[in-house]
Order: sequence, then C-alpha cells, then structure tokens
Amino acid sequence: MKISDIRPDELIKKQAKILSEDIASIIKHKNDFVIVRCPACGSASNKPIFEKYGFRFVECNKCSTIFTNPRPTPKLLKEYYRTSKNYTYWSKYIFPASEDTRRKKIFAPRAKRIGKICSDNNHGSIMDIGAAFGTFCQEVKKIGKFKKITALEPTPELAKICRSKGFEVIEQPFEEVSLQQKFDVLTAFEVIEHIFKPLEFVKKANSILKDNGFMMVTCPNAQGFEIAYLRERSDSVDNEHLNLFNPSSLQRLFRRGGFEIIEVSTPGKLDVELVQNKEKLQGVMKLLTDKPLFQQFLSDNLLSSHMWMVARKKKNGRS
Repeated sequence: MKISDIRPDELIKKQAKILSEDIASIIKHKNDFVIVRCPACGSASNKPIFEKYGFRFVECNKCSTIFTNPRPTPKLLKEYYRTSKNYTYWSKYIFPASEDTRRKKIFAPRAKRIGKICSDNNHGSIMDIGAAFGTFCQEVKKIGKFKKITALEPTPELAKICRSKGFEVIEQPFEEVSLQQKFDVLTAFEVIEHIFKPLEFVKKANSILKDNGFMMVTCPNAQGFEIAYLRERSDSVDNEHLNLFNPSSLQRLFRRGGFEIIEVSTPGKLDVELVQNKEKLQGVMKLLTDKPLFQQFLSDNLLSSHMWMVARKKKNGRS
C-alpha cells in the first residue's frame, strides 16, 4: 500500500486550502484555549518542543507523551467538527475515491483481526466510535460475529453516510452519549488523539463495556520513526491531534481507566515512504531506508508511527 492509494495526490492538494480555513476558524479563538495536564499520566511537568499551525506542542517530562498545551475547549472542538469544511471534503471526495483500497488494506484486515481476538467469546454487540465513512462497520458485518453494530459519528456529513449504509448511528460526541445498554466490543480507530480529556474518554468506554469486554484502539505513535524523525513536519502532527501517545503512555492511560492491556503493536508500513517524501535522505539514513527490512524492523520493534492496542475491561472495571 502506498500513501497515494489512501490519500490521492490531486485530492490532497485541493484539501490543503480547505484545511487552512478550518485551522483559521479555530485558531482565532486561541485566547480561549486552556492549559491541561498530561493526558496520559496527569503530570503537570512538561517542556515545549515545537509549534505548528499556531498550536504549541509540549512533551511530558514523566511519560514522554506529546500534546497540545494550551488547547481548544470541548465547546470549541465540538463546533469545529460540526462545521468542518475539511471533513465535508473528505466525506465527498477522499473517502469515496480511496474506499476500495481502505476496505481491502485497512478495514477488512481490522475486522478479521477483531474476529480472531473475539473467537472464543460470544460477542453480540459492537460500537465503532468515530465511524467516519462506515467502511469498517460494513466489514464487521461481513464476518458475522455481531448481532448489533452501532456507528458513533458526530460529524453530520459522515453520520448521514453511515445511516445510508444501514447502520444504527449515534450522532454525538462519545463523551456526551448517555446509554443504558452495554457493549461487548468497542473500537476507536484514529480517535483518541483528537480527544480533549482522554482519561474521561477511556473511563466512559469502560463504563459501557460488559465485564471482560474488549476495546481496540489505533492512533499515532509519537516515538515512531516518521514522527520522531520529522517532528513538526510530520502530517501526524496537526491541529486536530491534541494527543500523541507512545506505547508506554497509551498503556498507562488505559490502566488508569480500568483496563488490562492485551496487546500493543505498531503494524504501520508507511514510515519510510512518509519520510522519503518529505526530504532527500543522505548517507547512513539513505542506506537504511532503501532496504525494505528497515520498515519491517520498525514495525516489529514498536518503532512504527501507527500504533494498535487491544485492552480488556476486567470484572467490576478493576485492572
């Protein structure tokens, strides 16, 4: 899989201007941004490391999580996603153009992986938090393990698309949802990096899972090669990614929220291409990255910039 397969070059070029308008819409409220503690460990000790798009990024001195500080309030973030021109553009152009590749290379393998993880259990219900274009829900439906599939998607354009595909949709931010039912499985792909208060998000997830229920999360890995090498030049460092965890700090966060960790991996395959696209590598770095084994080395040693975690709620929510 190449980057252009999931982010077509011509469409991404047009998207840049739209994204800049979205950024301007929220950065004008910068005086209303608020100071926060580390989203992973709660420490107030951090140091500035870079700025991008007018956002200040700091690194926690205790767990090395990178996060925006100060950051937009939940109210500002809710309005941003509700009115985002960038998300409308993705729903109309980029997602449809890349859906076949995303389905085959990303979502079908994720659905099969979840089916394997849940193979020894009877899982009747699953909620995909941040369901976006609904492709993952479609792939989950195909594996036939879940009687109830719910898509949670707060962005209106994307929620509409999920409904058109026949899924029950909750069109609210996850933190605001009030549910009586409990789920067997929750998924949150590329979501937790966007959340104002990740610990509250994780605790909320724990509260609506059945005992021994699973949660699967993917997000950027701040200690992965692409992000660590490019720093603020990485596309994973942007105005929406408020939290950039690493394998250790993500586990710390979920343990604080009442989970036990089943698996952490970095299966990403695009680090080398992403770095090569940003600059012309020389010397030892060029020799390393010209070898396919280098990307495999990154993936195998928790050094790829795409991270996957599986966690389980223990009985009574105790970890």
